[in-house]
Amino acid sequence: MATKWRNSVLAFLMALVFTGALSGSMYFLFNLYKYENESYFDTDEFQYELSRFINNLAMEEVTLSEEAVKAKITVTPEDIDNHRFRYGFLDEQLANIRYQYEERIQLAESGESDENAEELIAERDAKLEDIQKNFESDEHVEKKVIAEKEKMVEDYFNVLANHESTSTRFEDELVYYASNGNDFITNTGYSEDGAEKAFSDEKMYFSDSFNIDGDLFISAGYWPNDDWMYQAIAQAVTPYVGKIAVPTSISPDSEIMNAKSSYELARKWFWRLGVGSAVALLVWLLIMIKVARLPKKTGMLQGIYEKIPVDVRVGVTVVTAFFTMLTFLWIEDSIEVGLFFRSISETAELVISMILGAILSLILYHQLRFIVFGHRSVETIKKEWSNSLIVKTLRWSRLVYLRIKSSLKEAFLTRSIGIQALVLLAIVFVLGVTIITVLIHPIFFFLYLLFLIVVGVPAIRYFIKSIGYFNRISMKTEEMAAGRLGEDLEIKGKSELAKMAANLNALNQGVKVSINEQAKSERLKTELITNVSHDLRTPLTSIITYTELLKRDDLPLEDRKAYLEIIDRKSQRLKGLIDDLFEVSKMASGNMELLKEKVDIKQLLQQSLAEHDSSMLESNLHFRISAPDGPIWAMVDGQKMWRVFDNLIGNIIKYSLEHSRVYILIQQADGKVNITLKNISKYELNDQSEELYERFKRGDTSRHTEGSGLGLAIAKSIIDLHEGSLHIETDGDLFKVTISLRVVD
Repeated sequence: MATKWRNSVLAFLMALVFTGALSGSMYFLFNLYKYENESYFDTDEFQYELSRFINNLAMEEVTLSEEAVKAKITVTPEDIDNHRFRYGFLDEQLANIRYQYEERIQLAESGESDENAEELIAERDAKLEDIQKNFESDEHVEKKVIAEKEKMVEDYFNVLANHESTSTRFEDELVYYASNGNDFITNTGYSEDGAEKAFSDEKMYFSDSFNIDGDLFISAGYWPNDDWMYQAIAQAVTPYVGKIAVPTSISPDSEIMNAKSSYELARKWFWRLGVGSAVALLVWLLIMIKVARLPKKTGMLQGIYEKIPVDVRVGVTVVTAFFTMLTFLWIEDSIEVGLFFRSISETAELVISMILGAILSLILYHQLRFIVFGHRSVETIKKEWSNSLIVKTLRWSRLVYLRIKSSLKEAFLTRSIGIQALVLLAIVFVLGVTIITVLIHPIFFFLYLLFLIVVGVPAIRYFIKSIGYFNRISMKTEEMAAGRLGEDLEIKGKSELAKMAANLNALNQGVKVSINEQAKSERLKTELITNVSHDLRTPLTSIITYTELLKRDDLPLEDRKAYLEIIDRKSQRLKGLIDDLFEVSKMASGNMELLKEKVDIKQLLQQSLAEHDSSMLESNLHFRISAPDGPIWAMVDGQKMWRVFDNLIGNIIKYSLEHSRVYILIQQADGKVNITLKNISKYELNDQSEELYERFKRGDTSRHTEGSGLGLAIAKSIIDLHEGSLHIETDGDLFKVTISLRVVD
């Protein structure tokens, strides 16, 4: 405990030594200019008093008359032009004078004024004549300019007469003499010859020459506003040359001698203080280099200090340094060189400031020591900075900025709504602020009431109306979310709320369509499962049945062959159905690859028709084919496209009414080839042409004919892969298929 107490006292004493040494050094550096001269008579203080004395001498002893200055007046061509055109050109000045007297003369002639008309006319004519002479004669203008300048000189001397010279500190102790060749001035009582002998160096503590000229006279008195007057005064003053001195016969108790003695004593103590402070500061620095060390581990105070954010620590350190510097300046200002002449209050002030400076220095030292110890590596500095108050504030500010920006962006996603809301808020704000004007004057009440009726009431009405419309839209949204679609909203106007209502109506209709499509999809799915089950089970049942029959030993050979033929046919039927299923699945998943090449579509269709030539003859159908001359080229997979034509022609032959006509039309227009196939169905189509694309959907709803029901689905998938289109239309029993493909040159 005693060791810790001794260390604390020693630290305080070191801080006190540092404070005194640094304060003394600062005082020495800041005041060196005062005590760098060995003689008091070379100091700025004495030279300032000397210059003030000479200025007063110039004002009191140098005589300057108005006539001498007026004699130096000159008139330049520029002065003449300035006077001549002071009020504009000749015509302008003449017209201005006539206008000034016109009404006065009329009133005088009519007897409405007490002025004499003839006198006014004579006065006007005299001014007109004077203006005319101004533009005709330079001599006329020159006389007027000289008169104006002489008046300005008289005004200057009136001001100069009221000028009072200030007393100087040494005015009763300095001696001087001066002469301008004609006049001799002195305060010694000597003649001009005797004064020169009396001012020898051995009889004076100090002596120096001085001059009194026009510039010094003007600077000591009153500075004129015009350059011409400055030149005239400077030329009118006859320069004085003389000497000013401090005699050795002066009393030791005089003001000058007291100032001289005080300066010499202060200078001696000043240099002692400067050298002593520098030596003390150097010794303190050497001791600190030997003694001061950074701690090897974190102490309790250091641990508490490091919990504070680093920027706060640095800020507190800067503030401490600032107040420490202010304290040093206070100490420097409190120091007086002659310490033994100090009063008790001044000594107490110095002691208090020294103690306060030592305490602040000690606190600043520990703050810097803790900061350096805790930031020895770059990683530590980065970690501390990332947790600083500034970084946290910047992060928070950035989040607030982003939130505000996002809110504003969302508010103005629909610009018209954002602007309307902004205008309404502005109107409400103006209504709230302007109500204060009613307290200023009653007339503002009527203005406020007018503004409320014209602007406020319509704005509030529009706001309430919009809120009601918005509530209806909100209720409709809740109804739709609950599954109650109901009727559409009424569309009013072209506002954003009206657009929102229209979009909600469109969404309502879309939900209704979606529900219908979903119901249709469920129905088609059920039919798909039923049809698949039927089409797969029918040949499979036949195969199983005839296989059981083949197992009989007493079966005749002819029946056995017939049964095998039926099993083979049904197996092929089942294989084709399964192949079609795989092909449709492959097309739906997008795994079908096309080998496109340049193909004549017309020729490909004709080849497909030729494949079915025998079937066409057996069907008793009458085919009508219409196609343009020449080939029609398209980039297609010939094998896949042949499959499309084969399926469509096979369906026509299978499902067309006997002895009816079949129309096949090929047209080329707008870079596309359109192939249309039309026939009359032998089965009722029920106007559900869009469902014929579905898998296992057949025109023969009673399923009297063989077929997988996948032909049109496969055909449409192939056309879609070729980026074409296949459309089916039905009109009663009329069945129409249109294929559209892009052509190439």
